[in-house]
Amino acid sequence: MRASVRNPGTATRHTGPSVQPWADDQAFRLQLEHDGFWNRMVAAGDRVPDMPLIEVDLGPIHLNRLRDTGPLVLVFFQHAGSPQCGAALRIYRDILAPGLSALDAHLVAVSPQVPDRLEAVKRRHELDFLVASDPRHTLIDAFNIGYSSPGAVESLGTGRSVLPFATVVVADRAGVVHFTDVHANWSTRTDPERILTAVRGIVRAPGREPGLAAA
Repeated sequence: MRASVRNPGTATRHTGPSVQPWADDQAFRLQLEHDGFWNRMVAAGDRVPDMPLIEVDLGPIHLNRLRDTGPLVLVFFQHAGSPQCGAALRIYRDILAPGLSALDAHLVAVSPQVPDRLEAVKRRHELDFLVASDPRHTLIDAFNIGYSSPGAVESLGTGRSVLPFATVVVADRAGVVHFTDVHANWSTRTDPERILTAVRGIVRAPGREPGLAAA
């Protein structure tokens, strides 16, 4: 089963035509499949590329070095000024982060916003996990989870307009993706327990064939 995708309103993918609003998730998914987006998005069995990100406190970080010591959970969000993203990050701070720490897994929140602006969300919500910038949206593009939102240029501070769909990616220490969940925005977030279930599966059976956790 592929990741779920939620209606993004009138967002435009930067790699394809306009995405129109739909009444339900199934109609939106059918449109993505028709346009070829669905099969290009990150999925179980893919590999996480080793692309550098800029953590707001630590500076450049490399995903392969994080994976050396435990599974990796990537949470993609828009920017520090998004109330919906802020609400989701607080829930992940309170529920997801402690569970991942107990499993020796790394949680990284990723945004295309410049680091000096992105720092605000980490301070405001007292996030105790990594918050990193992907300012040229290279990782977002590698996962094919980005879309063009011209109104985001000022907020991002990069001169660019690409935002990520609300996406969670879970990978093992070899960089193999075991779980993905994609929504068009953060009005519906991925349940922390689904993420923890995916990580527990990796920790308990590291040699198993990768696959999505049950919905």
